[in-house]
Amino acid sequence: MSSHIHLIIGRNGEPTIEAIIRDFKKFTAIEILKSIQGSPEESRKDFLLHHFSQAGARNPNNSTFQIWQQHNHPIELNSNDKISRCLNYIHQNPVVAGIVCSAEEYVYSSASNYAGLPEKLIEVLLIK
Repeated sequence: MSSHIHLIIGRNGEPTIEAIIRDFKKFTAIEILKSIQGSPEESRKDFLLHHFSQAGARNPNNSTFQIWQQHNHPIELNSNDKISRCLNYIHQNPVVAGIVCSAEEYVYSSASNYAGLPEKLIEVLLIK
């Protein structure tokens, strides 16, 4: 999605989900900024950097830029039913938003993997 991300994260013991999310946000924020700042082809470069800078200035937890919101909404998927409902919700999100007609069309989704279609961007470990 253009404004948010949904993940199903598995863990086996340590670290905690909170630590995984914290590290994910830190790593991706650094990489996103490097990519934007280092790309002369990025037509939205000034807009994005200004937006992230303004968000960072409003948050005392940041020194310069803010990419991610400070909060998140983790939900424990402790049953097969919850896992299925969550996965379906995630796959249908771009369809409901009107971005694509079919979940499998969305390039940033694992829906095509679950439909048995070729992988698009990343390798996906299917939930069984």
